[in-house]
Amino acid sequence: MKFDPANKIQDLLQFGEFGDVNPSITDSATYTFFEAKTMTDTFHGEQEGCFLYSRHWNPSNKYLSDALAAMEGTPAAWVTGSGMAAITCTVLQLCNSGSHIVSSLTTYGGTFAFLANYLKKFQIEVSFVDITNLYEVERAIRPNTAMVYTESMTNPLLQISDLPALSEICKKKNVKLVVDNTFTPMQIAPYTLGADVVVYSLTKFVNGKNDCLAGAICASEEFIGSLADVNTGTAMLLGPVLDPMRSSAILKNMHTLHIRMKQHSHNAAFLAQRLEAFGVKVIYPGLPNHPQHQLMQNLMNPKFGFGGMIAIDLVSTKVASRFMELMQIEGVGYLAVSLGYFKTLFSNPGKSTSSEVPEDVQKSMGLSEGLIRFSVGLDNDIERTWQKMQSCLEKLHLE
Repeated sequence: MKFDPANKIQDLLQFGEFGDVNPSITDSATYTFFEAKTMTDTFHGEQEGCFLYSRHWNPSNKYLSDALAAMEGTPAAWVTGSGMAAITCTVLQLCNSGSHIVSSLTTYGGTFAFLANYLKKFQIEVSFVDITNLYEVERAIRPNTAMVYTESMTNPLLQISDLPALSEICKKKNVKLVVDNTFTPMQIAPYTLGADVVVYSLTKFVNGKNDCLAGAICASEEFIGSLADVNTGTAMLLGPVLDPMRSSAILKNMHTLHIRMKQHSHNAAFLAQRLEAFGVKVIYPGLPNHPQHQLMQNLMNPKFGFGGMIAIDLVSTKVASRFMELMQIEGVGYLAVSLGYFKTLFSNPGKSTSSEVPEDVQKSMGLSEGLIRFSVGLDNDIERTWQKMQSCLEKLHLE
């Protein structure tokens, strides 16, 4: 029986200060101690259950972290003020000056910029590879490689990473496997498939409302403890703290995540099939012609479908731009970046979320200038949405 993240969240019993069904929100920056020694022990990480300062731990953030750890099957978790904070803190905690990273070439533009550009100041080198080519991944690993970095479903080309195989390579080479699971919460549980660290932008599907920024790091107690160390912890010292009010809201939204992911997946599969039948080039792991369709079937929790992300290729930026403009006018959704919202969002990655990737690299990874990435919403009548999209496609052909 596959790991069921929805059951793990359902089984949580987290009470508020007065028996509230929703855990209390703690908006204190600092906490009092009845004995001076307890404060000293807490500073040294030797006192369980005590809170010191909210840059270190906050009770509301701890509730959310515990829920995320349950969802991912990890012993512990830590929440941050954004998805990029989760990624950068993880990378900087695992790497030292002179380290080397192997990363999927196809990855979120902000992550690519951090790895390719920002890390140079620390003399950290990065080799970008086709993550679906396991031979290329293993060949890229060096004696000083600290980690292999990938996304469960890559952004924006929707490749599926073979996490068990990558884990086997990493264990053999004694390097860490770090996986961004932002696109596939509930569908894929990377830690149960061999990943060492799982990172998230909670801004997206997990929160689902596009009303805040947040991130998460899910891993072993040892790694989360190292992030929080008052002397050497990257998260503690760089201070990317999540506000407890936002933390509390995200925790509530997690309890509907399983319902939302099923609907996102249902709607995305419906549109992918209709677009393909119309003659549009579609990328969706749920379609049998996707190169990693069978792999995702092997990795995924089938209850939650193949995810809410699809991509189509209209060849040119001009045609893609016009189609997106028409869809917004017709009420299909919004021409906007980000994903995981209850309304459909669409954008041209080469000119937006992947614009940090140089054009020649975009071409080498197969990112067409006419690619449109869709985050499919929670529409109740997806047939109606398709009719609007079909109307836009027909107008496009007439122009």
